[in-house]
Amino acid sequence: MSKIFTPTNQIRLTNVAVVRIKKAGKRFEIACYRNKVVSWRNQVEKDIDEVLQTHTVFANVSKGQVAKKEDLIKAFNTDNQTEICKQILSKGELQVSDKERQSQIEQLFKDIATTVANKCLNPELKRPYPVTIIEKSMKDVHYSVKPNQSTKVQAMAVIKLLKESNSIPIERAKMRLKVNFKGKDIKKLREKLVKMEIDPGQFKEIDTIVRNEIKSRAFLEVLSYKEMVLGDEYF
Repeated sequence: MSKIFTPTNQIRLTNVAVVRIKKAGKRFEIACYRNKVVSWRNQVEKDIDEVLQTHTVFANVSKGQVAKKEDLIKAFNTDNQTEICKQILSKGELQVSDKERQSQIEQLFKDIATTVANKCLNPELKRPYPVTIIEKSMKDVHYSVKPNQSTKVQAMAVIKLLKESNSIPIERAKMRLKVNFKGKDIKKLREKLVKMEIDPGQFKEIDTIVRNEIKSRAFLEVLSYKEMVLGDEYF
């Protein structure tokens, strides 16, 4: 019985998610595991071996055609396969079917809404919004999901958009901080730190003041990461 030989420049893969990029007039592709590309881009998955089916750059994944070394060097200034794979993962376009793409967009939409719901509340009631309300508000302001952008970044954009549109009253859940300090500049520093219930986005600024101006004479403590009413209890 005759044997079938696969050319040495061809690799056959199955159940592949392809990420593609075009550089220097050439197309380059990498073969990834499904559902791992987005996790890598969101920095949830950090092990490259869990994302790539093979550390190989292809000219065409479906045909198993491996990219030529000279083409890699011309396009990426290196022939290091793993480094090129990382570049393609970061900047390339994920090739999926229309059905898969729609499913991914819907899931990302829900993830963004969930993140917003976890970070925000109704300032009038001091209560968190149900995720369904956030989803409806996102649709009302016609928010368009960006497949290549992280959930956290998009959640911050949604919060800003909802505030500007006044579609629903919304604000970041406040943090409560406690600073113990001593010294001759207590009054001056107290004025700077008097608003101890702050937007989490201001935490770095408060921490910088403590580190730079108070230094070893103070201790910054987070009492709560978000403050809201749940049921009849106040957190």
